[in-house]
Amino acid sequence: MAGKNDDAQVEVSNGGRLERALVNILDNASRLQGPAVDKYVAHVRRAHPYDTPAQIIERLEKRFLLAVTGSGSAVGGAAAVPGIGTAASLAAVGAETAFFIESSALLTLSVASVHGIPVENHQQRRALVLSVALGESGMQIVQRTVGKTAKNWGPLITSRIPGGSMTSMNKSLVKKFITKYLAKRSALLVGKMLPAGIGAAIGGAGNRVVGKGVIKNAREAFGPPPARFPENLIIEPDE
Repeated sequence: MAGKNDDAQVEVSNGGRLERALVNILDNASRLQGPAVDKYVAHVRRAHPYDTPAQIIERLEKRFLLAVTGSGSAVGGAAAVPGIGTAASLAAVGAETAFFIESSALLTLSVASVHGIPVENHQQRRALVLSVALGESGMQIVQRTVGKTAKNWGPLITSRIPGGSMTSMNKSLVKKFITKYLAKRSALLVGKMLPAGIGAAIGGAGNRVVGKGVIKNAREAFGPPPARFPENLIIEPDE
């Protein structure tokens, strides 16, 4: 029979694997290319060609919140299905975690696009996604690296930051994100495993709360939306 030390080693090993998995998910999420994000924003704008930037951002936020709430409920509901098993439930939660992070990245980069903030390279996208996910603690890391303070820190990330400083900043952001994110998601994980539909309610409600936090952080990172779109970004309605 395995002793306590063996159990501890398994936990450490699993924690290390989970950290690596989260980093991989973050990398995939922040590799969203500018053209793909711009295409998504253009799709929303084309459906609502007379909306202001503020209204478009509200639509992006609602889409994000609806998506992550639905995914949380679906995964939580899996625990109520007879015979699905704990391992399958945990695998579903892993996929849902990836979906949540990737959805957060899409929201962050889409809001940056509406603000007209160019996110030119992978390192900048990664820093932007992480700092918005973290909120105040992410802002502090960005400001400490750049050596400037700003109420809305998003544009600081796309300023001229030396490569070494950007790499160091991203390492700090990743470390902070893993610690903070795991603490939040582990609490939700236990709730999502509950049977008889309780997990679905907790999964959906929990994702909604965390999702609202991401929206709040994005608003603080970028500040008030511009009053209007530049003339070269005017969208004509579909015929």
